[in-house]
Amino acid sequence: MADEEVTYGGKEADVRWNGKLCIHIGECGRAAGDLFVGGRKPWCQPDLVQIRQVVDVVERCPTGALTYERKDGGTAEQPAEENTVVVQNRGPLYVRGNLDIEGATDAMPGVRFRAALCRCGESKNKPFCDNAHETAGFSDYGAVGQTGEGCDGKGGTLVVKAAEDGPLLLQGKFRLLASSGRVAFEGQKAALCRCGHSKNKPFCDGAHKAAGFRS
Repeated sequence: MADEEVTYGGKEADVRWNGKLCIHIGECGRAAGDLFVGGRKPWCQPDLVQIRQVVDVVERCPTGALTYERKDGGTAEQPAEENTVVVQNRGPLYVRGNLDIEGATDAMPGVRFRAALCRCGESKNKPFCDNAHETAGFSDYGAVGQTGEGCDGKGGTLVVKAAEDGPLLLQGKFRLLASSGRVAFEGQKAALCRCGHSKNKPFCDGAHKAAGFRS
């Protein structure tokens, strides 16, 4: 089931779900309305709500597991105005914006706009999170100490590459938010820990070498 891709057809839009990216945050299932209803078959029924609700709820998905394809001639999903990275308390990096993530495939169109990136080092779907942090004993509360050189996060693509057996390398304007919601770091370049061992999380401090991290 985890690797399954499912399309839920509708008259005005199709909704697609990629099980390989889904970490069950619940933004869809807990949304008001009848688009997603747990226990119903099929649980997603696009024709039961207005197209604006399909767009709204699907774009809440922080992992890119949910996407939609409009049939009404309306505008397709667009990148967020700012590139942002949220350091989740004891969880992944939630990245949103105009994204170019190394390792993304054509079957993952949602991660051009929204993605959850592993920072515990244990995901079997690197660079993406698969909830391995929940059983790996990963503990970091998402505080951020550095401030960066400053930028507004607007304009251009945020390129995310994974150094071999090393950190996530970010290039492009972005804002990094602590788990508290505070805009903590503003810049255009950063190396973020993905082995889970840095003493300067979310930034890399070279700990992956001593830890024997393998990507």
